[in-house]
Amino acid sequence: MKTKRCKAKNQAADKSQAAKKEVAEELAILRPDAGGVDCGAEEHYASVPPDRVPAGQAAVRCFSAFTEGLDALVDWFKECRISTVAMESTGVYWIPLYQKLEAAGIEVYLVNARHVRCVPGRKSDVQDPQWLRQLHRFGLLNASFRPEDLVCRIRSLHRDKENRVGSAAAEIQHMQQALQQMNLHLHHVVSDITGQTGLRILDAILAGQRKPEELVKLRDKRCSKSTPKEMQAALVGDYRPEHLWVLKRSLQAYRFYQSQIEECDRQIEPLLQELAQRVEAASAQLQLPNPEPKAGEPGQELAEKQQQHNATEPNTNALRTKKKRKAKANEPKIELAGLLERICGVDLTRVVGLNVASVLLIVSEIGVDMSKWRSAKAFSSWLGLCPANKISGGKVLDSRTRKVVNRVATALRLAAQSAGRTDTCLGIFYRRKKAQLGAPKATTATARKLACLLYHVLKNKEPYQDPDPVLYQHRLQIFAFTKLQRQAAALGYTLLPTAPAPV
Repeated sequence: MKTKRCKAKNQAADKSQAAKKEVAEELAILRPDAGGVDCGAEEHYASVPPDRVPAGQAAVRCFSAFTEGLDALVDWFKECRISTVAMESTGVYWIPLYQKLEAAGIEVYLVNARHVRCVPGRKSDVQDPQWLRQLHRFGLLNASFRPEDLVCRIRSLHRDKENRVGSAAAEIQHMQQALQQMNLHLHHVVSDITGQTGLRILDAILAGQRKPEELVKLRDKRCSKSTPKEMQAALVGDYRPEHLWVLKRSLQAYRFYQSQIEECDRQIEPLLQELAQRVEAASAQLQLPNPEPKAGEPGQELAEKQQQHNATEPNTNALRTKKKRKAKANEPKIELAGLLERICGVDLTRVVGLNVASVLLIVSEIGVDMSKWRSAKAFSSWLGLCPANKISGGKVLDSRTRKVVNRVATALRLAAQSAGRTDTCLGIFYRRKKAQLGAPKATTATARKLACLLYHVLKNKEPYQDPDPVLYQHRLQIFAFTKLQRQAAALGYTLLPTAPAPV
C-alpha cells in the first residue's frame, strides 16, 4: 500500500516538475544584461549573470557603502556588460548608488520591497540580489516612480522647507503655552499671534510693557475677532520671568525658522527657472494637438450641450479670473506663479482648491511629465485615491483605499476640502458625496476627481475651465428622475407630474 502511494506521489512530483519546465521555457528573457542589488546601510550585495564573470569567480559580490565601494560596484557592472539593474527601495540607502548608476548610463529599476517580500526561502544578503536579477531578467518587476534629477533637487529643498514650517508651528505652540501659563489670552482674542497685531503686542510685552491699555493701542484696525475692551481684559495676567524667558526664546526661534523658509524659497527659484527653460525647449520641438471628442464618444453629447448652453448663457465661472490676494503665512513670499505656469504649460491655480503653494508641491514631487502613468486611473491609483478592490468568489471582500503616504495625495485632499466650500461643480459633488458617504470618503472621492483633472490638464496642456454649475445641477436632476422612474417601474407604478397649485 505504501509503495503504491509513493509511486503516485512520485508521478505527481514528476508532472509538477514537467509543468515548471514548460513555464520556464515559456518565460521569455527580456533583459539578458540584467543585474540585481540588495542595498544596505554599510554594504551592498550585487549579482550579475554567471556567464559574465570568469570561470571560478562568484557572480555575487559584496561592496562597501562608502563612495569608493560604490565606484567599484559601478565599474564591475560595466566590466560585466550590465545595462539594467533592479534594486529594492529600502530606506534611503539606495539613493547614492542610484545616482551613481544613473550617471554611468545604466538603467535602474527601483523595486518596491513589498512586491518581493512574500517569496519564501530567499531572504539572505546573497540570495536577494540573485532573485531580483532573475525576476528582472524575465521582466517581472515594475519600477517605482522617480522624477528626473532636477525635480529631485527641487523636491529635496521643498521637503526641507516643510520641515522648517513644522518647526515654526511647534514654536507657535510653545508661545501659546507660555501665554496661557501667564494667563494672557492673546491667542484667544486675535486670529493669529504671528500676525501684525500679535507680533507687535508680543514685542511690546518682551520690551517691558505691562499695561493692557497701552498694549491695546498696538491693535490693528482690521482686527475683528474681538473688541478693544475684550482684548484689554485678555492682556491682564501674571508676568512671571521664567515664562517670559520661554516666550522670548520661542519668538526668536519662530523668526529664525521664518527666515530659513524664505531662504529655501530663494534656493528653489533658480532651479524652477532652469526647469522652465527645459520644459519650454522640449515643448518647442513637440507640439501637442488639442484632442476633441469624436462623434459617438461619451463626451461628445455633453460637449455639444455645454456649447449650446454657453451660446445662450455665457459661463461666468469659466470666464472669471482669480483675484490677487495676499500670500498666507507659509506661501512663498517671492513671485513664483509665473514660473510655475511656464513649467506646467497652464495656470494650475485656476483649478478649484489649488494655490501657488500646492502647485509648487505638486511640481516638486512629480514634475510635469505625466507619461510615467498610462492613464488617469493609474495616476489616481498610484496616489492611493482609488478603491483597492479585493474580490474572491465573485464577491467584493474589501474596497478600502490602500495606505499610501504621498504628499501630492495629501495636498489634493486639502484642495478637495477647500473646493467643498465653493459653489462650483466640485463643491456640489463634495457636498453630495458627504451626505451619502460621510466627510472622509467624500474628501477622497473629490481628491480623485482632482487627480484625474490634474493628469489631463498637465498631459494635454489645456487651460482649465470650470464647468457651469447650473448645467451640472440639471444633469443631476435628470439622473435622479431617471432613477426614480426605474424604481417605480420595478414596483409597478408610473410617475406623474404634480398638478400646479391653484392661484
